[in-house]
Amino acid sequence: MAFFRSVSRCLLRRQPKPHTSLWRSLSGAASKEERVDVAGYNVAGGPSFMRGTVFWEPNRPLTIEEFHMPRPKAGELLIKTKACGVCHSDLHVMKGELPFSSPCVVGHEITGEVVDHGAYTDTRVIKRFPIGSHVVGAFIMPCGNCFFCVKGQEDLCEAFFAYNRAKGTLYDGETRLFLRSSGKPVYMYSMGGLAEYCVVPANALAVLPNSLPYTESAILGCAVFTAYGAMRHAAEMRAGDSIAVIGVGGVGSSCLQIAKAFGAAEIIAVDVVDEKLQSARMLGATHTINALKEDAVDKIKEITGGMGVDVAVEALGKPLTFVQCTKSVRDGGKAVMIGLAPTNAMGEVDITRLVRRQVKIVGSYGARARQDLPQVVKLAETGIFNLQNTVSRKCKFEEANSAYEDLDRGKIVGRAVVEIM
Repeated sequence: MAFFRSVSRCLLRRQPKPHTSLWRSLSGAASKEERVDVAGYNVAGGPSFMRGTVFWEPNRPLTIEEFHMPRPKAGELLIKTKACGVCHSDLHVMKGELPFSSPCVVGHEITGEVVDHGAYTDTRVIKRFPIGSHVVGAFIMPCGNCFFCVKGQEDLCEAFFAYNRAKGTLYDGETRLFLRSSGKPVYMYSMGGLAEYCVVPANALAVLPNSLPYTESAILGCAVFTAYGAMRHAAEMRAGDSIAVIGVGGVGSSCLQIAKAFGAAEIIAVDVVDEKLQSARMLGATHTINALKEDAVDKIKEITGGMGVDVAVEALGKPLTFVQCTKSVRDGGKAVMIGLAPTNAMGEVDITRLVRRQVKIVGSYGARARQDLPQVVKLAETGIFNLQNTVSRKCKFEEANSAYEDLDRGKIVGRAVVEIM
């Protein structure tokens, strides 16, 4: 414990102190001048306000509120949001299972159109993302400068976790969202994508070809992005590998397609909903297992001649499926965990087998935006990844709350996307 306290103190010392005006703003005490500055921003003489979907507290419905138009800063772009995916990670926050600053705007997988650049943004960024560009945003927004980003491990970006996930801000310690009625700050889960406009660091964006639709392409920034990171970096999957995916919702079903794209020989889908398993067949699964009707581990070993799979992916974040995942891999195989769990959830593992048989357990949160997101887009552009079959529901901005309710009840087979155009 002393070690962790020491590390925590080091991380706190490394973070820059918020500017005094920011501290007043985040505490709800922004001066009149500061609020006027926020309120006065608009895009090319257009609207100076927008609507966003706000999470207030656990188990309270989302509400749609009016905000001052968010102002991007250096290295950031203002995006007119076209679509935003409905993800379990948001649901964990909304149910109080993962701590996050509130009130906040949820939504973290988006597509949209570039409408402005922050002052002093590098001209190379402006050239890469000119006004009018179609873009897709990754939920992990790398700072590009920390220890991990410099090493190419952007999925471990220190600033992203220290500021956005820990505080609900961008990397100067400030949110970009302020309520129109009071000027009070609202935090950002990633870019706060369930809004008509959002501010996104340029490092988290990739150009979206005009041939790809806004709505279906929203899932590229989280569901597909997470699956790609799991298979490419955590699993280090090779052609001919056998793969099992436990839980084939939005992210799990994307893992099936990525595994197929990478040349997996056997792709086994495990779930408890027959409709999801039927969909899994269309997305590349060679075998399906309903874990309510048969023992998933025994069936996986039967399919693989008693060995187990080279790679098993757990996409639910449950202690039971964690155990199933570790037991499903062959000796020397990899169990890759990508499902988020409620805080303090624990998974059990057979230590002796882990040691003797060299079973590897690897966590994977996502991919690396600057190097991987363009590759993910390319998979969709070439048709190797089928977007149409992955998105199972489209809904209006005003229907976002009901979409999350249905997600919580298990009524969404693949991925739902909110259209904000």
